Parts: sequence; structure tokens; C-alpha cells
Amino acid sequence: MEKGMIRVRISQHDAHYGGGLVDGAKMLQLFGDVATELLIRHDGDEGLFVAYDSVEFLAPVYAGDYIEAVGEITSVGRTSRKMKFEAKKVIRQLVGGAPSSAEVLEEPIVVCRATGTCVVPLELQRFRKE
Repeated sequence: MEKGMIRVRISQHDAHYGGGLVDGAKMLQLFGDVATELLIRHDGDEGLFVAYDSVEFLAPVYAGDYIEAVGEITSVGRTSRKMKFEAKKVIRQLVGGAPSSAEVLEEPIVVCRATGTCVVPLELQRFRKE
């Protein structure tokens, strides 16, 4: 099935809570971007995200972290596309060091998982597979 990925540095602007903690909605925004890429690759159209079936926030994300969000289409209906997503922290700021200190994580930390459904109307499916 189709797969997509995005890697971003979480900025100070994304911090919503004290200590630079980022709100979980940021992970859903990244999943939405991955879903858009998947739909463009699969159907030639951005489609619409209609529902999350499940969302699990598993670890905190802070300003300065690098997050890699991956997704894949797991099932294809006539207009619906079921997807699953996972976001991992791959680089984090070092606490207590210089303000610019960071480390590449030997083992990435899974921070969020989700499943959801997107829809691409038939008339917008440029790559229809019948």
C-alpha cells in the first residue's frame, strides 16, 4: 500500500504549555499533512479527512524536538481510504546543557499513533483503479 512521511522540527511557536510542551493537536496536524500526500499519490487529489477512529498520545513533545510522522493507506474503498499513522521523536533538545544542545535518539520515541478515514469523491479521483 501507499506510504508517506514528513519530518519537522517543532518550533517554540508550537509550544502551548509551560516548559515548551506542545499540544497533541500538532501531531494530528502532521498526520493530516501525511494523509494529504497519500491521497495525492493514490488519487491525484487532496481529498478530505473525515474521522479519526483512534488517537493515542504516548509521550510528550517539546519545542526543539524533531518529529517524524509516517502514514500508510491500509484499505481502499470506492471513495474511502483507511489510514494508520505513527509519530516518533527522532531528535530532542538536551535539558540542562547549552540552549542549542540536542541529541539524535538512538531509539526513536513513539509519541502518537492514530487511525482514520479520508474520502476522495469519485469525480475527483484522477487515478481511479477499477
